Amino acid sequence: MSRFLLFVCCGVFLAVSVPGRGESPTTYVVEPGDTLSDIAQQFDVRLRDLQRYNELANPDRLRVGLELKIPPGPDVPLRYTVRPGDSLSSIAQGHGVTTQTLVDLNELADPDRLSVGQILLIPGSARARPALAPALQRELDRIRVRSGWTHIVIHHSATARGNAQDMDRYHREHRRMVNGLGYHFVIGNGQGMADGEIAIGPRWIAQQDGGHLASPAQNRYSIGICLVGNFDQTRPTARQMDQLRALVRYLQRRAGISNNRVTTHTFINVRPTRCPGRHFPTEAFIRDL
Repeated sequence: MSRFLLFVCCGVFLAVSVPGRGESPTTYVVEPGDTLSDIAQQFDVRLRDLQRYNELANPDRLRVGLELKIPPGPDVPLRYTVRPGDSLSSIAQGHGVTTQTLVDLNELADPDRLSVGQILLIPGSARARPALAPALQRELDRIRVRSGWTHIVIHHSATARGNAQDMDRYHREHRRMVNGLGYHFVIGNGQGMADGEIAIGPRWIAQQDGGHLASPAQNRYSIGICLVGNFDQTRPTARQMDQLRALVRYLQRRAGISNNRVTTHTFINVRPTRCPGRHFPTEAFIRDL
């Protein structure tokens, strides 16, 4: 059941519905003079969570009349709708929680039987900071990282759907790349790969130069990460961005890469390109590191 909070504005009491367990989040319409920080404080949520929840590229530029979704508090579970291709493990990975946590929270009798459209509750604590799935991190930890990686470069596939296997085939057969997939990592969007799923490319396993930039010299020191999607037309999914942040932070620690050397294809490539598209939230992503 929802709770109601009362706020006083210009001498008038305003009732704001606050969702209870498993309910949809409340919303707030931006008024003149509002700042994102003030709104976050008003609803007792973290500024970063409010920015991410609404995919705001520039939190300092709010438009009067904009309807913001207010994330539920840390003790209130998120609601996730199962999509085609989802598995419980991929959903857990995308939210940085264990599969068993989801089984217990949702009282699942058979975790291998999910139906499209099914609603799952995700622990509210999963919002605190995106994390790599433990199994994925163990796999990454086993890889001996060579010296010389100095940059991380973000790309989009420029396709609505895709997966690492199809990209590998395309790079081998059409671009004649002997080592196949030019990226070191691919992150799915729910179309061809699970939303937020991270595929480790053969080049990262073997610590080979990338094939994602036009310059062979840049490929020697740049780690390539490709998000499935055409971000000239749509935004990356929230789960893609969360897993991208978690992966980038991990790679920064392993390779000793500073924030100012995390960039996008358009800013480093020697040939003009719009990749990763005009809807990729570059400023917010870099600032959030």
